Amino acid sequence: MVCIDNPYTDAYFNLAAEEYLLEHFSGDVFMLWQNESSVIVGKNQNVQAEVNLDFAREHHIKVARRHTGGGAVYHDAGNLNLTFIETDDRPDFGKYTKRILTMLSVLGIQAQADERNSIYIDGLKISGCAQFIRKNRILFHATLLFSSDLSNLNATLNSLYTVPETETKHYVKSVKSPVTNILDHLTEPLQLNDFKRMILTDLLGNAGNSMYAFSREDTTAINRLKTEKYVTNNWNFQA
Repeated sequence: MVCIDNPYTDAYFNLAAEEYLLEHFSGDVFMLWQNESSVIVGKNQNVQAEVNLDFAREHHIKVARRHTGGGAVYHDAGNLNLTFIETDDRPDFGKYTKRILTMLSVLGIQAQADERNSIYIDGLKISGCAQFIRKNRILFHATLLFSSDLSNLNATLNSLYTVPETETKHYVKSVKSPVTNILDHLTEPLQLNDFKRMILTDLLGNAGNSMYAFSREDTTAINRLKTEKYVTNNWNFQA
């Protein structure tokens, strides 16, 4: 497995990077990444019904659509994103959740997962996930709220728009849960960068895993996909 500590924080670039890695890398990939303030809606969601667009515009929060299903999530510099891409004819998405739970247990946090592989601490959500399968290639990605601005999170995801009843069947509605930050449940202080290093160190402890940095060819191709798809209103605000 190649492990990527992605330095880019543009949501449109990072969503394009996921698709690029899925399409063009044949081996297993892990990518650890962050976005500047953004709201990411699922592929089959109605943006107006999920996002307070006035608040997002006022606070310069990007609105982006990913290529996986599921609900809307808020990203900022206090949130980590973990992406696993592997070849598997019989995918078990729960194994990724178990791995995240094990990482948290090292910090003394006893978290729990539900049937959707969301993760909670004392009933408060810290992680949501989504999956994608293309032939025998699978992608699993999850958020980890470490020290996010929860006020902005709640305000951004509090849409006042009501979808007409004739249209509701066409869209996936987010399942909302009260949230918390991992930082608030640690017994010892920990910086986000130290948490990132812990995750990468854990993965690099497995034989055959190594670090990988995007090449110039990679970034050129990712930026092309970003421009052609992920930054466009046609993709992000599709009806």
